[in-house]
Amino acid sequence: MRLPVFSSKFTPNAVLVVLINFSAVYARTATSEADEAQITDPVEECTAYYYAPVTDALDGFPTIWQPATIVSNDTEAQNIWANISQSVPTNIFPHGDIYGDWNDTSYNVAEDPDCWWTKSLCTTPKLSTLPSDVASIPEPETMGYGFDDGPNCSHNAFYDYLLEQNQKATMFFIGSNVLDWPYEAMRAIDEGHEICAHTWSHHYMTGFSSEDAFAELYYSMKAIKLVLGVTPTCWRPPFGDVDDRIRAIAEGLGLQTIIWQYDSFDWEEQSGNITAAQVYTNYDNFIAKAENGTFNTEGSIMLTHELNNFTMQTAVTYYPKLKDAFKYLVPVGVALNKTQPYVETNYSLPTFDEYISGNVTTNSSSSSSSSSNSTSSSTSQSSSAGVPLIQTISSVLLASITLGILMLAV
Repeated sequence: MRLPVFSSKFTPNAVLVVLINFSAVYARTATSEADEAQITDPVEECTAYYYAPVTDALDGFPTIWQPATIVSNDTEAQNIWANISQSVPTNIFPHGDIYGDWNDTSYNVAEDPDCWWTKSLCTTPKLSTLPSDVASIPEPETMGYGFDDGPNCSHNAFYDYLLEQNQKATMFFIGSNVLDWPYEAMRAIDEGHEICAHTWSHHYMTGFSSEDAFAELYYSMKAIKLVLGVTPTCWRPPFGDVDDRIRAIAEGLGLQTIIWQYDSFDWEEQSGNITAAQVYTNYDNFIAKAENGTFNTEGSIMLTHELNNFTMQTAVTYYPKLKDAFKYLVPVGVALNKTQPYVETNYSLPTFDEYISGNVTTNSSSSSSSSSNSTSSSTSQSSSAGVPLIQTISSVLLASITLGILMLAV
């Protein structure tokens, strides 16, 4: 999400993000995901509510919407970081600050030693031990369909539309948003959408120290685990800001890095930097490329957002046009034939062939046809998920140590 970057350099327009969090006075009581999904008034949707599993766990998280650091008494996080840190290069230093103020203007973009996407759009790491970012889709005439910054508190109309279309997407969730809006997060997974992490507080990742960058990813994963009962295996860096140091941390946590090729710039409309007409032109240009055969041999990803009413309404408006221009619109994981989207094995995604044949869900937490049927399943898994985060992440630690040893030779 582009909005909650708290600094003197950026003043968000939507103050609800600042005002509504779990330190607030709860104005109403939401009793279930199903009840929440039935609300049609956006003001009521975005009124804070109480959810005990989150409230009871807040001491184990950094302050919501503030840049993350490892919580002082979180020995689990400390132990995981101690192992992962062995795999993180120490010769790559933070770029600028977490607000996107680059003070290292001497960076050699031509040589691009850190594979810094922000400066060079590099997606193939210079460190050979790291996998490439996912920036396109291997399936021809296919769009990797997804949205950043959720769960948005007022997304019911948007999700209703996706449900009506039987369309699934990849949702890149911010950890702070998940804790602010747990029932909204539940609706996404229960209706068959793929969930990936989008950091804890949505700042520029290469500006963090390595330990704090780890905290941004770790606590976003922990928030998703707490509320949804699953541990994601994919993430998207805010602003696309990633380099080999951050990739190594993500790899250590078992996270696949997903970028994009085209930006709708829908997130910029609320700031006034561009107009709605310019956003529509960006969509139109993307669609024109699909229609002229640009994606006939390899599909593509466009950056779009679950950020505000404009971005969600624009997605709804352009959905039929995207459906006409592309042969297939599928979640990113489906396009990659990634049938195991989470560390836990009680969820799965269909293969690409299954999805395009009409089987758009497999064994997600419930039927995608009704959120009311899925509430008890999601809530029970959220509050009593049987695999602690340290166990779900520990399976990648041995690989991380091995990666660190290999990197010493690089």
